[in-house]
Amino acid sequence: MTEQNISSKQQWLDWIAKIQSIAQAGLYYSHDRFELERYQELRDIAAEMMAAEADLLLAKVKDLFCNETGYQTPKIDTRAAVFQDGKILLVHEGTGKWSLPGGWCDVDQSVADNTIKEVKEEAGLDVAITRVIAIDDWRKHNKRNHPYGVIKIFSLCRVLGGSFEPNIETTEAKYFAEGELPQNLALEKNSPEQIKRCFAAYHTPDWQTTMD
Repeated sequence: MTEQNISSKQQWLDWIAKIQSIAQAGLYYSHDRFELERYQELRDIAAEMMAAEADLLLAKVKDLFCNETGYQTPKIDTRAAVFQDGKILLVHEGTGKWSLPGGWCDVDQSVADNTIKEVKEEAGLDVAITRVIAIDDWRKHNKRNHPYGVIKIFSLCRVLGGSFEPNIETTEAKYFAEGELPQNLALEKNSPEQIKRCFAAYHTPDWQTTMD
């Protein structure tokens, strides 16, 4: 698939997501039964379009894409940049890909708490956050594999203690130099550009948080 075709496909996915969010808000705020019927029909059409465009089962799309009520907002993903001797920590996932430690922000966790929790779960390390590196709109930086918006928050962390232990999410934790990053990165979670920004923040004491 060419870059132009990928761009066109992503544009269609954006439009479909927008239609779904309008329908979801309408279902939540409207009270007239005829309006509710129209918004539900609009939501069903958006789900069918998403299933066709993303080549997914309709039931799967409805489970992921149409499973919320109220005004639709992006999901929060936290990622930790942990360094040792100028190298950055990546964890090896069960999928065979490498990523910065992190994951979805749980509803009972703050961004900071979730970042610390994910590093402990995936890399076995206790860390403290020193600064926020970046707040990214996932659509502008990452390979897209979800039918909803994602805001990614990257934080620079320092190690307090701990050591890696194999777990249900990751099989290995390893430090990489900037010029030696593995080829099989989980691009939906962290792009090479995002990791390079983490290196830049690590080497820049007065780093200013970037934000889309």
